[in-house]
Amino acid sequence: MDTLYIIRNQLGHYWGRGKRWTDGRDTGKVFAATHRDEAVNTVFEISAKDVMLRCEVLGVRAVDGKLAKLEISDQPLPDAEEPEAEAEDNPETQWIEALEKNETSPISGNDPESTKES
Repeated sequence: MDTLYIIRNQLGHYWGRGKRWTDGRDTGKVFAATHRDEAVNTVFEISAKDVMLRCEVLGVRAVDGKLAKLEISDQPLPDAEEPEAEAEDNPETQWIEALEKNETSPISGNDPESTKES
């Protein structure tokens, strides 16, 4: 049996091959490195983009070259879609969308153009 190295974050999610977090249900989607330093380098790369990230490299035994079943996280995945109704009613989301479109802020009603100096 060989050892494979996987990455698990503070919520119990595993780094996936598709460069997204996965809950561990499908072990085929979980990133598994054959060398610990490769997994550590990946942790360095993903933590550079998310300074709040806390994760660990786990060495797990491979069964026939594949990952065995993993503990499935009960925490929602970070990129899970927000329900449509919540997204529409969320003032923070509306404000961010308005800024991205360079429109009037739905929160304050201020026009971003009026704050610019001539």
